[in-house]
Amino acid sequence: MEPFPAYASVILDVAIDKALDYGIPNDLLLTIKQGSRVAVPLRGKIQNGYVLDLKNKPDFLNVKPIAHLLSDTPLIPPDLFQLALWVSRYYCSPLRDVFRIILPPGVRKGMDPKEQLYVMRAKTREELREICLSIREKSPAQATILEALLPIKKGILLSKLLETTKCSRSSVDALAKKGYLLLDIVRIDRSPLINEEYFSTKPKILNPQQAEALKKIETSIQQSVYETHLLYGITGSGKTEVYLQAIDRALKENKGTIMLVPEISLTSQTIERFKSRFQEKIAILHHRLSQGERNDEWHHIRSGKAKIVIGARSAIFSPVENLGLIIIDEEHEHSYKQSEQNPCYQARDTAVMRGKLTKSTVILGSATPSLESYYNSLQRKYTLSLLNQRAEVASLPHVHVVDMKKEYEKAKRITSFSELLLNGIEKRIQKGEQTILFLNRRGYHSVLLCQDCQHTFKCQHCDLPLTFHLGDNCLACHLCGFQVSPPPKSCPECRGDKPLKFRGIGTEQVERALHAIFPAVRTIRLDADTTKHKGSHHKLLKDFGTGKADVLIGTQMIAKGLHFSEVTLVGVLNSDSGLNIPDFRASETVFQLITQVAGRSGRGSIPGEVIIQTGIPDHPTIQYAAKQDYLGFYEEEIGVRKIFNYPPFSHLAKILFSGKDAKQTQNVAEHFRQALVRCLPQNFEFQPVVPCGYAKMKDNHRFQFLLKGPSMIPLNEALKKVEMNTVIPRVVKYFVDVNPSSTFF
Repeated sequence: MEPFPAYASVILDVAIDKALDYGIPNDLLLTIKQGSRVAVPLRGKIQNGYVLDLKNKPDFLNVKPIAHLLSDTPLIPPDLFQLALWVSRYYCSPLRDVFRIILPPGVRKGMDPKEQLYVMRAKTREELREICLSIREKSPAQATILEALLPIKKGILLSKLLETTKCSRSSVDALAKKGYLLLDIVRIDRSPLINEEYFSTKPKILNPQQAEALKKIETSIQQSVYETHLLYGITGSGKTEVYLQAIDRALKENKGTIMLVPEISLTSQTIERFKSRFQEKIAILHHRLSQGERNDEWHHIRSGKAKIVIGARSAIFSPVENLGLIIIDEEHEHSYKQSEQNPCYQARDTAVMRGKLTKSTVILGSATPSLESYYNSLQRKYTLSLLNQRAEVASLPHVHVVDMKKEYEKAKRITSFSELLLNGIEKRIQKGEQTILFLNRRGYHSVLLCQDCQHTFKCQHCDLPLTFHLGDNCLACHLCGFQVSPPPKSCPECRGDKPLKFRGIGTEQVERALHAIFPAVRTIRLDADTTKHKGSHHKLLKDFGTGKADVLIGTQMIAKGLHFSEVTLVGVLNSDSGLNIPDFRASETVFQLITQVAGRSGRGSIPGEVIIQTGIPDHPTIQYAAKQDYLGFYEEEIGVRKIFNYPPFSHLAKILFSGKDAKQTQNVAEHFRQALVRCLPQNFEFQPVVPCGYAKMKDNHRFQFLLKGPSMIPLNEALKKVEMNTVIPRVVKYFVDVNPSSTFF
């Protein structure tokens, strides 16, 4: 075969970890670029992939030609391609997995835009009126269709016309054949915001602290230089207004913006604020969108129609044209970390790298910054802006810490509500104000056990107690979805006489107990059970915001970013549950959660109140959270991190193994660890192989080990060496989580 004028290294969608070389035919020579999507032959089949690199010589003989180009322009623009290479290298992940996240499924498959038929009049209204009268007796269905079209100005979608007239398509075709109607194909925009209307708002006057922070941000946007700003502002200090005015500056400079929010529940409120302020096209990206909606939104962004992108963590890979500003709201949130599959990227850190590659301004906003981000600001890697007063008339809420052990003694039983909290809720109901109750556990009861032998009912597939759900009358596993319905009446272990006992409370039980105490109370529950359906987050929060409930009960999805001016009381029901987890981030997570949920109170003109219920009222984390003392907490926690050489003083990786056979999986993990020790420098510190916090999940036994080092870049090369020289059975899977959000689970 004649040599080709040039060659391309192609990363395939199929599970081959290295790039393969293909010849570029003459007719594709000028159009193929790095990032192009191509179809290539492999083992007698045509497979799709991405051009990784262009070269003059192939690495091996008998090179086959690229079959054809799948898109005229590269689907992955140059800056995103460089980011993908960095994510693959830093997070030790195959490039094909990184590309899978960058391009939505619809874009990869070449999904066509949604098209529908549009029906219009081909005659004047008067002519159609006469035709209508003449055909009424012979063709009543055709007459009905013409009648429906008479009051319409331009035309109507065929689907809507058939729905309103209850007629068939054949009647429309017959009228079109006679020359009475025109049928045209129109493209339908599947954007989730297409039918939403928003009231227009104007920029607010900033207080001196907000104005100073904005000035620093605007300077870096105008100068097109990379700079990361940590906007550390207490809850309710007006961080969102700074974001909005920074985006306005970016738009004036003709630059695009990516805004990340940690929860879907926040996107609806964020979208409302952004659509009210900006008339420009806003694109929304999160996992609840249909494949078609994601496809259309992606194309709006790629074409430059959408200058602002709002979404969850994967939106950081949006192909925004002329990117100038990236905002990470609630930057401390663990939901920015991908932990379930490759690549295990952290969207916040990826945003900082994307800012460097595109010379963009990055804003990290939080009332409780991650220790790593605050440390970076003190090291002058990030520019720090402080907002320590609430915007407008709002003031910080008054916080009470209630010792629940004393409450149990008073009530002579275990209770979910302290006397102070019940009095507070009653007062708010009487005044027409609102309350938020936070409990980080869904369901009705968390455990079912036998009183005779203490047997706990666990999931057959996971090492986890089953949670009782009253609404569905079942025991359910929150890891794999396994259910037992109805719950058993007797113990399968000892067949004892005593009735089985439920223990532990969840959001469902709190709601029921509240109705028993206050029969007229109106409640809304926001957790994974009540938000299964599309749009349910938006509806429930809208109902609460418009005063259709007195109390909002929820898990951590209500803890951040929500703004309800009528909420004057927040109750934290189980503030200390996370402190028992053996994880170096446990105290930080609990502090952030309590501080964030407390910040939902008193955001309007009426002063707020927060009641924190705990069994360990003297614990330093609870005390710092009650005082909203981030700096005090930071000083104590950073000292502990330094002693034990945890981030930000080192980089951390968790190597996790899973398989059906526990002994085999543990042995593979041990051998892998020993091989990795030999391949990495001596300044890397290894911890032993241990079972994961969830030791069994979906019938797989799970083991892990942690390693710490000054950088994670050497780990990538070391893993490749170990893989080449170590036999890993196919039945055992492993993956690498760099800088994990949890070292326990």
